[in-house]
Amino acid sequence: MSLSEADHELVVAELGREPTPAESVLFENLWSEHCAYRSSRPLLGAFDSEGDQVVVGPGDDAAVLALPDPDAADTPASEREADDYGDTYVTFGVESHNHPSYVDPVDGAATGVGGIVRDTMSMGAYPVALLDSLYFGDFDREHSRYLFEGVVDGISHYGNCIGVPTVGGSVAFHDGYEGNPLVNVACVGLTNEDRLVTAEATEPGNKLVLVGNATGRDGLGGASFASEDLGEDAETEDRPAVQVGDPYAEKRLIECNEALVDEDLVLAARDLGAAGLGGASSELVAKGGLGARIDLGRVHQREPNMSALEILLAESQERMCYEVAPTDVARVEELADRFDLGCSVIGEVTAGNYVCEFEGETVVDVDADFLAEGAPMNDLDSEEPTQPERDLPTGDLADAFEAVVSAPSTASKRWVYRQYDHEVGTRTARKPGDDAAIMAIREAAEGEALDGTEGGASGDASGTGVGLALSSGANPNWTEVAPYDGARAVALENATNLAAKGATPLAAVDCLNGGNPEKPDVYGGFEGIVDGLADMCSALSTPVVGGNVSLYNDSVAGPIPPTPTLALIGTKRGYDAPPAALSADAADESALLLVGAGGDALGGSEYLARVGGSDRFPTLPEAPGDLVATLAAIARHDATLATHDVSDGGLAVALAELVTAEAGADVALPDRVAAFDETPGRLVVQTTDPEAVAELAGDVPVFRLGDVTTDGTLDLSIEGTAVEATADEIRELRNVIQRELA
Repeated sequence: MSLSEADHELVVAELGREPTPAESVLFENLWSEHCAYRSSRPLLGAFDSEGDQVVVGPGDDAAVLALPDPDAADTPASEREADDYGDTYVTFGVESHNHPSYVDPVDGAATGVGGIVRDTMSMGAYPVALLDSLYFGDFDREHSRYLFEGVVDGISHYGNCIGVPTVGGSVAFHDGYEGNPLVNVACVGLTNEDRLVTAEATEPGNKLVLVGNATGRDGLGGASFASEDLGEDAETEDRPAVQVGDPYAEKRLIECNEALVDEDLVLAARDLGAAGLGGASSELVAKGGLGARIDLGRVHQREPNMSALEILLAESQERMCYEVAPTDVARVEELADRFDLGCSVIGEVTAGNYVCEFEGETVVDVDADFLAEGAPMNDLDSEEPTQPERDLPTGDLADAFEAVVSAPSTASKRWVYRQYDHEVGTRTARKPGDDAAIMAIREAAEGEALDGTEGGASGDASGTGVGLALSSGANPNWTEVAPYDGARAVALENATNLAAKGATPLAAVDCLNGGNPEKPDVYGGFEGIVDGLADMCSALSTPVVGGNVSLYNDSVAGPIPPTPTLALIGTKRGYDAPPAALSADAADESALLLVGAGGDALGGSEYLARVGGSDRFPTLPEAPGDLVATLAAIARHDATLATHDVSDGGLAVALAELVTAEAGADVALPDRVAAFDETPGRLVVQTTDPEAVAELAGDVPVFRLGDVTTDGTLDLSIEGTAVEATADEIRELRNVIQRELA
């Protein structure tokens, strides 16, 4: 990729001269789709990003959110007052590493984790949780399994080594990802008002200090590489554009960053990600309306004879750029040395242009704001997609049930999350495999220290702190059939995951993935997912406070489905929550209920993906904000024994997942639509007080599904046809990933 003729003309007009080679590659990378969002930024204004809880919104390395006090944690955000929020903050961000994970799945995924963790660190926060949302081609294809295993290996190795738990996420398989998998990773960090740092340079004369690994030649041109379709030979030709990570250096960098923030030595920070040093340093000073003077020869390097262009653009990992007061530089160098990290004072903040020198020659001299923000936006054509007509198949119900329950996208992901250390840090109160993870934020309780050393023990599930509920993912079947309504459903599904554990949404970040936007049908689908997410998040009173856009996910296999990964964060008082497993202890005294109405359609369902046919997308519920608050209140009720949301695979899969060796269910459903409809915003609830559920539900429909039994069997009647499966049989069906990869 090179600077286009039109962009070249703009640069020449601004500079009044031809750009130097170093300037040309800087503009090429910083004006790429990956960095400048040239095709998507015109659409992103649809998102509402404001709220009393929002301390730092979109535009920084990560968003910063104030947590409510424990007494207000169960209250919907739309009903809270400004003084309901305390001085404990969490950071929230999400990134994609899609192209690199195709070329080199282990290093590509690993460095994606490293990058989002450094985004967290640059806000003065300590990383406490990771979420991964992964998308691959059909599971029965050898190449898809190779990519899947490599990506999980990369995430698990890097996350485990740095000591940050991966506590949730999602995995989907769809033939649209065969030539271009997606690896979307979100990170949550913990900080407070006194420790908060931003990526906005503050004052001329302050020093720019590079801390971390030495710079090499890996990752050259990574930003421009991420802004192109993948070619047939990408796995070999594009290997130099993929970074190589060192998680042990990242762990030292995390602890060094903590020490720097503890001593108030960091005035501003930016991690070195896309476009390397050139991207981080120019964006840092541009956000402050300032400039810089940098001597590239002072950058500590690990390879000989590096050129100015290589030093500027290399995306070598585990590096941070800090703005530091001149009087504090010596102390920063001491701390870097303590953690066995390289440290270079590479220049200073100025009131003028962004200037880089190398071996006595000025190789870059441009206005920082023009470099970082001057890329023109694209005006692209789009075609609005249409929905299919209803053409429902017939066939053996038992076969259909088994096919849907055992589909890799709906099956158990235990093989994935068992490779992650999801308990390191002693905060994980609800582990992977449930609807949502819950992290114990004991610091939100009055009188607690930031590190949680005062107050309740980590095992105190009903503690006085705030439970932080986390969910992330998207469903490509939904958004392929109906980009707009499918994206709305993605947002509601993630909110329902939180509600199933008794939590209410606080804020969201999104990772918007699409194909080549220059194709009108692709861009039309992308517009649909943006508007759909924005509208549903607004209806949920959930600000979208940051995110990432990844386009040109197109290959010889074609474009990916429009994929709006949403990572959602919510709060509840304490850390306890009902399990997603039926209880046999109160089987005789309890009822099995469905709370919420279906959408009377099978479009986008796993059922149609498995058995064929077509249908429109389900009708989504009205007043989703009130609905989610109602579901959360039902989950928190003392009589609630178990909860599980209805989503991928529909009610049939939700019931199968609830069954245990001790507790089964006897349920009758009227038809296949009722069994396999995937409309979100519904919970299966086991309760000893169905009248209380009905009272809490108000106008939300409540249906009695059947009885909880003690034989460990799902007895499911659909259209009068019996489908029966024991817990062991269900486990075997759902164990397809483990079985195939063992």
